[in-house]
Amino acid sequence: MKGNDKKDKKELALKVAKEVIVKFIEVGRVSVSSFEETWNTVYKTILSSLKEKKED
Repeated sequence: MKGNDKKDKKELALKVAKEVIVKFIEVGRVSVSSFEETWNTVYKTILSSLKEKKED
C-alpha cells in the first residue's frame, strides 16, 4: 500500500503543478524559454510540500 501512496502523491503533484503552470502562462509569468526550469521548480516544491505534510 505504501507504494500506491507514493504514486498517488506524485500524481497529485503533477496535477497541481500543471494547474499552477497554466495560471503562470495565462498571466505571462512563464515563457517557452523558461518553461522547463519553472516546471521543475514548481513540481519539486509541491512534491516536497506533500512529503512534509505526511511528516507533520
